[in-house]
Amino acid sequence: MSRLLPFPMLSLLLWLSWLLLNGFSWGHGLLGLVLAVVLPLGTRPFWPNVPRLRDFPKLVRFVLVVHWDIITANVVVARLILGSPRKLRPAFVELPLELTDDFAITLLASTISLTPGTVSADVSEDRRTLLIHALDMDDEAELVAQIKQRYERPLKEIFEC
Repeated sequence: MSRLLPFPMLSLLLWLSWLLLNGFSWGHGLLGLVLAVVLPLGTRPFWPNVPRLRDFPKLVRFVLVVHWDIITANVVVARLILGSPRKLRPAFVELPLELTDDFAITLLASTISLTPGTVSADVSEDRRTLLIHALDMDDEAELVAQIKQRYERPLKEIFEC
């Protein structure tokens, strides 16, 4: 079964997402099922070292926190842009990383980039520092502490890294 479904949870998520986006019918169910099997098989070589999921409930909580942060950051960024863009204080911040696994670092960088107002710009060659651009920053230490507390710490707990 693992050869046919290398990532069964991903396959299930793809199939359910397909059905939710396209409607529930036999045709879409079958096509979604084919895609849910073929896509993970085709992308398996690009996932060489996927860390083991240690705590699924914390993963669900992390996803909910990220979604909430995306929603609230959209409102904050809209106010900043529609308000007075001249008052923006853009800055680059270096985030020291505690994560060591490439997959977890990529997930952290993607999470930061998904949140409006911040973008992951670079990861150092030694994988110990993540360069982040913030649209409007008051306090560098506060931003670093917030990212570590809301994103990096949960990722360390969710995955074995």
